[in-house]
Amino acid sequence: MVTVHHLQNSRSQRILWLLEELGVPYTIQEYQRDRKSNLAPKALKDIHPLGKAPVITDGSQTIAESGAIVEYLIENYGRGGWQPKPGTDNWQRYRFAMHFAEGSLMPQLVIGLLLSTAKAKSPFFAKPIIKALEQGVQKQYLKPTLSAQVGYLENELAKSPWFAGDEPSGADVMMSFPLEAMKARGLLNDYPKLTEWVSRVHARPAYQAALKKSGKYDYA
Repeated sequence: MVTVHHLQNSRSQRILWLLEELGVPYTIQEYQRDRKSNLAPKALKDIHPLGKAPVITDGSQTIAESGAIVEYLIENYGRGGWQPKPGTDNWQRYRFAMHFAEGSLMPQLVIGLLLSTAKAKSPFFAKPIIKALEQGVQKQYLKPTLSAQVGYLENELAKSPWFAGDEPSGADVMMSFPLEAMKARGLLNDYPKLTEWVSRVHARPAYQAALKKSGKYDYA
């Protein structure tokens, strides 16, 4: 039996979605964020030394990192589905999106969040300095980088309804969290294909089933 060590409003939500799509029985072990830091609780370190969500346990296996978990579940429970045929053009798109979601897209969102959090929590006399720093980073790096990345993804969805072809795959599972977060922040307002893609993900019965089991999820 697969156990998902689940933290609300985190990357672990997409693991629940994939398990529902694959029809794999699972249980949810819920954890609450620290009220002051909003970070994962120390109890998660009892499951994996990094103390981050998502983590799954499956028999004797303990697996961390979203991409590794998605690959493990598809390889062991996918019955040949949820990934394109190796060697095809869609396979290359699949492999790219699997790595791009966390390797390129998420860092921009995290940097932006850290900067805005630092500004909000800084003493009043430091706020002008932090604000100027944030504006400089946004203008010189974050906004042009995100614009290029999101524009690329919008063009990918002009080729097919999903990120690796005509059917959803692990690539869509990996892309779901950053794009949900971006839509919630209004960052996809000028990208109709990406906006529609998020809505299509949310409309899937398996996604709704996962949401019902997991409880409140701000990005849905």
